[in-house]
Amino acid sequence: MAEQKPRFDPNIAACPSRQALDRIGDRWTILVVLALADGPKRFTELARQIEGVSQKMLTQTLRGLERDGLVTRTVHATVPPRVDYELTALGRTLNGPITAVQQWALDHIPDVLAAREAYDARSAQPVG
Repeated sequence: MAEQKPRFDPNIAACPSRQALDRIGDRWTILVVLALADGPKRFTELARQIEGVSQKMLTQTLRGLERDGLVTRTVHATVPPRVDYELTALGRTLNGPITAVQQWALDHIPDVLAAREAYDARSAQPVG
């Protein structure tokens, strides 16, 4: 008899798949994965590349990605110590979906901006 896989449902709050979606749907996670797509980077390189991310948020994001098996942290025994971050094989599986979402945003931002402008114009009109 074949072993059945556990059934995961991200609509259930306690489901681990919800936690995975929360991780990969986070804006800093998306930007870190995109930044690491072309190879390992040091913390300072990531901080420079990802405008607006605080040191605290970048640290938290990298720790979470490492905990989830998506990023490896390698400490090199140099003076000063050098630390590199790199996507794992599992982390690299996110490149396709995240790149597709990035491309969608780039392709459709004019439509989104036009929709926002139309919405704001309607919302500014007096009711009644």
